Amino acid sequence: MISASQLPDLNAALNSLSAVFLLTGYGFIKSKNQRAHRRCMLAAFACSILFLISYLIYHYQVGSVPFKGQGPIRTVYFTILITHTVLATTVVPLVLITLIRALRERFDAHRRIARWTFPIWLYVSVTGVIVYWMLYWLVPSR
Repeated sequence: MISASQLPDLNAALNSLSAVFLLTGYGFIKSKNQRAHRRCMLAAFACSILFLISYLIYHYQVGSVPFKGQGPIRTVYFTILITHTVLATTVVPLVLITLIRALRERFDAHRRIARWTFPIWLYVSVTGVIVYWMLYWLVPSR
């Protein structure tokens, strides 16, 4: 069983995996391998869903974790955190719409929204790992 103190590590791993699947899936679609692209994007989606569940469980149990860094690093942290948070809320409906359009084989509409969804989703996944690293390793809070 995973303890609450281990959930941030799991969350970072899930965000990392999501980013890897997103980049790999992007590579597959650029090389016209739709089957591999679909598998990677569904894996990225699964990682993101598992992340969200784990994230909510963690913060329900622990609450907010303050950033203890001071000076310029604090500004950097909050700049990344704010952009990450705003885009994380934005990306949820984008991912769902993009996924639904692909599953319904409405590929023209899927491509149009995926051009926006992909970079936002990738940014959220990568900055999630950066926030984790800054909060728990750069300036440890636990």
